[in-house]
Amino acid sequence: MTTLVLDHVTKRFGGLVATNDVSLAIPPARITGVIGPNGAGKTTIVNLITGMLPLTAGAIRLGGRDLTHAAAHEVGRAGIARTFQNIRLLREASVADNIMVGFHRHEAVSVTASLFGLPSARRETARIRVRTQALLERFGMQRFADHPAGALAYGHQRRVEMMRALATEPDILILDEPVAGMNDVEARELGDIFEDLARSGMGIMLIEHNMRFVMRLCANIFVLDGGRLIAEGPPDAIAADPAVITAYLGI
Repeated sequence: MTTLVLDHVTKRFGGLVATNDVSLAIPPARITGVIGPNGAGKTTIVNLITGMLPLTAGAIRLGGRDLTHAAAHEVGRAGIARTFQNIRLLREASVADNIMVGFHRHEAVSVTASLFGLPSARRETARIRVRTQALLERFGMQRFADHPAGALAYGHQRRVEMMRALATEPDILILDEPVAGMNDVEARELGDIFEDLARSGMGIMLIEHNMRFVMRLCANIFVLDGGRLIAEGPPDAIAADPAVITAYLGI
């Protein structure tokens, strides 16, 4: 099993320090929360992890692999997947086709075989469709398989994005505000799925403003404010931490 480690990570944009000397770990088989007010540096950290931004200082490792200077596609192949605050789907494509895109990391047939529709390519496509169906069933979305993804309600689009990320079969899944805009029932259903994924061995990094959701799911929570890590610990300790209450909880 693989742990994602950030070691004294810093990101500067000119004179602005977006992330300052942050160290944290996302272990396997657990849901780990990363919380903080808007502008705390949470999404910057995700962009650093996933190779969308270069680090100014520090290091990022996944198990024994150094990803400090890895490009986004290299990070994906190493075993890290993410969702986005702003949903990014192929809106005109079907739900099933959006999910199937995620399986590209595991394609074994050659480009030539795919272009000419050779038997090996057809067999792989059939396998991918079976696995896509399994994800649709897991998320209760079978009836939407052939619907255009862009025509779905917001909460359902969120599910499609999560299924596409899971199709890469990551070791670490980064969820950036996955239940934003959802009601309590929808959030609870997704929470059950995330817990099941963690039990299967996947490490989950959960960024979320829904504090009830975070406190219910997370074994450990890191708190950011102004780009700095101000607290770390289990939910009960975080809820009672004076620095967290002042900076984020506002009570």
